[in-house]
Amino acid sequence: MNTSVPIEEKSDKLVVYQIFTRLFGNQNTTNKPWGSRDENGVGKFNDITVKALQELKKFGVSHVWYTGIIEHALMTDYAAFGIRKDNPQVVKGRAGSPYAIKDYYDVNPDLAVDVPNRMKEFEDLLKRSHTNDLKVLIDFIPNHVAREYHSDAKPAGVQDMGEGDDTSKPFDPRNNFYYLPGQSFQVPQGVVTPEEPVANYVEQPAKATGNDVFKAQPDLNDWYETIKLNYGVDYLNNRQTHFDPVPSTWVKMKDILLFWAAKGVDGFRCDMAEMVPVEFWGWAISQVKAAFPDVIFIAEIYNPQQYRNYIFTGKFDYLYDKVGLYDAVRRLMEGHGTTEDITRVWQQESGDYANHMLRFLENHDEQRVASRFFAGDPWTAVPAMTLSATLHTGPLMIYFGQELGVNPTQAEGFQGEDGRTTIFDYWGVPEFQAWTNGSVGKPAKFDGGKLTDDQKNLRKFYQQLNQLVNTSDAIRTGAFYDLQYANNDRGDGSGKSPGYDPHRLYSYLRHSVKQKLLIVCNFDKQKTAKTTIRIPAEAWETMKLDGAKTYSFSDIFRTKTKLKSAATSGVPIELPPLSVLVLEIK
Repeated sequence: MNTSVPIEEKSDKLVVYQIFTRLFGNQNTTNKPWGSRDENGVGKFNDITVKALQELKKFGVSHVWYTGIIEHALMTDYAAFGIRKDNPQVVKGRAGSPYAIKDYYDVNPDLAVDVPNRMKEFEDLLKRSHTNDLKVLIDFIPNHVAREYHSDAKPAGVQDMGEGDDTSKPFDPRNNFYYLPGQSFQVPQGVVTPEEPVANYVEQPAKATGNDVFKAQPDLNDWYETIKLNYGVDYLNNRQTHFDPVPSTWVKMKDILLFWAAKGVDGFRCDMAEMVPVEFWGWAISQVKAAFPDVIFIAEIYNPQQYRNYIFTGKFDYLYDKVGLYDAVRRLMEGHGTTEDITRVWQQESGDYANHMLRFLENHDEQRVASRFFAGDPWTAVPAMTLSATLHTGPLMIYFGQELGVNPTQAEGFQGEDGRTTIFDYWGVPEFQAWTNGSVGKPAKFDGGKLTDDQKNLRKFYQQLNQLVNTSDAIRTGAFYDLQYANNDRGDGSGKSPGYDPHRLYSYLRHSVKQKLLIVCNFDKQKTAKTTIRIPAEAWETMKLDGAKTYSFSDIFRTKTKLKSAATSGVPIELPPLSVLVLEIK
């Protein structure tokens, strides 16, 4: 049984650090639910200093994903700077959703110290990041825009979204939006706004809502603050496609991608990519890469049946591995589920294109590991994060504060208390503020000066993990060999390792010409694993090692474990609860 995955010629082992930009540098500790910008404070581009970036580089990061850069709808009034005020009835939270784009050609004024100079401040952050050897990713939100979308920063000659649309037609491939002729938009029942709108929001005719809702009054749980963009798919007529001639929206969105790539942005995390036709992606990404060959594209995608399509037809470099590895390890971290799911993930979903799968345990959409809604303890992440980072050659991602055990415990505003760090409201993140070590009016030191010993140790684990994947040839470029079948007792004698729990232990090899590793993860929260890891003759052959020799096994990660064993005898291990071994074979 060959469980190897072919060696990749180049490494895709990026370490992406997602920064929620408006929260990163905020030192304000007021944290009033639904608080205004001035009450709760807001982080700025300028708060992400050279020192902050140097510390992230030392932490082992290769790419920084600045979330919430492009201008989006919000409740703070910037009319004095020539920016239209948004109607609170169609804004979620005081600070607004970073996924309700108001102007694709501008940046969020909240993030600027000097609002008229906001683009320059972003460009300076881009330069600082590059100077400190960090590549920059930003969000590209292609499926929907804010209900009051209006670009006041678009380059000369660029036609705005919806400009020239025939609003008398529900669908036309030349339109940017979908319309409900003869109907007026109605704000969903139950919408609560902390600010009274100057006037009721008016949209005539109503436009379809971002999550494919074709009715004049969406529900409270819909993406009611957004309008769906039209890529030439007629949703009300069996999703008939009209891609020739190329739809107007395709051209406008390609030009937006080129605009940001020309500024030096190194890649795009593409929001809800599967809600946009794969044909658009293949067309647009090819053109962007023709001009900027090194720009990367990451798809937020949740349908494993479409993975292959979005990689090979859509030309994406990387895809979210949410419905797959994240879901499998989350179940284990919560105390149910089985490691057998991990084998199924690589076999069925991402086995032959694992280098394209971006692995993570947290991001802005998911609940924090430390929260009561997830694992309740950040240390539960040790085996799950180690496995996510080392299973294959693909990239990994860490969400800011994950390495400090961020645990949101109160309702910040629109989102309520749900175990997530708010994306809709102004807020300070106490655990992260302890690492930045500053105060209002004083520059942050970014030295972890206010962290507890436990937080320091947790951050050290993540730093060691990053260093491991950055320096290990086997993890960066090597092949993968699943050892579960050789160790699980399936009742047919094919694999019997006494003490090997086939539901809580996961073992595998990563091997390149230069390095051979045996990795074992114990997901059990209570039990120490005492067993012998069998490495079958075929695996030794695959690694091009003599299966009759004796080898040394040395942990190169967290412990100083060293042992010797004959290849035919297996490797005796003792692994405490929620721990891992990364044993180099020599």
